[in-house]
Amino acid sequence: MRILFDSHALVWFLTGDRRFPSHLRESVGEAEKFISAVCMWEVTVKVARRKWPEAGPVAAMLDEVLQIGDYSPLPISLKHAQVAGYFVTRHRDPFDRMLAAQAQVEGLPLLTGDSAFAEFGVQVIW
Repeated sequence: MRILFDSHALVWFLTGDRRFPSHLRESVGEAEKFISAVCMWEVTVKVARRKWPEAGPVAAMLDEVLQIGDYSPLPISLKHAQVAGYFVTRHRDPFDRMLAAQAQVEGLPLLTGDSAFAEFGVQVIW
């Protein structure tokens, strides 16, 4: 299984937060995991603005997560940007639009508990 993390799923998975579904923890642990540049951008913006202080440790440990863990970085490409821009949906959050575009372009299911991704027509796990 290959997965792309949404920001809250990444933070909750890495911190052991009980809001991450326990029935997924083992299968996610064994999956090929991708962390988008978008996730780190969203996490650090929200930590810096003091809107998500509990995500601070994840933002601070990104390098260790990528070195030690079984995670691959997913940079933003021009194709991702193009697809995100062309989405026809009411959902305007730029982080979510880019994650949905990356999931679509890369053929990766998105690990998220956010129902807003249904509007984008991408495969969602959760």
